[in-house]
Amino acid sequence: MRIVLVGPCGSGKTTIAERLREHGVDAVAVGQEHSIIRDLWRRPEPDLVVFLDASLSVIRERRGDDWPEWLYCVELERLADARANADLVIDTGRHTVEAVVQRVLALARDRARNEQR
Repeated sequence: MRIVLVGPCGSGKTTIAERLREHGVDAVAVGQEHSIIRDLWRRPEPDLVVFLDASLSVIRERRGDDWPEWLYCVELERLADARANADLVIDTGRHTVEAVVQRVLALARDRARNEQR
């Protein structure tokens, strides 16, 4: 099962993808926020799409206080299609890395069980 992670810069895509791969999951962090191609997130042919959300204040904590609001807004605009089609939207500012990983793994297990039926 391939899981694609999308979200604004600093939302945790790389970290979560690495942790999921440690669990044997094919996880791909897609830089949709950098692309004007609306469906770039579809290109890796995901079985699950996970949108990692984070507020501007959380992004600034992670990236620096000078992270521009205009850039954050542009990224959210570019991510709108991916968010609308996500199987799971989770706020990484409200959950630990481990909690996010466990929620994604639980969703993947549930999806795999449902596909076997």
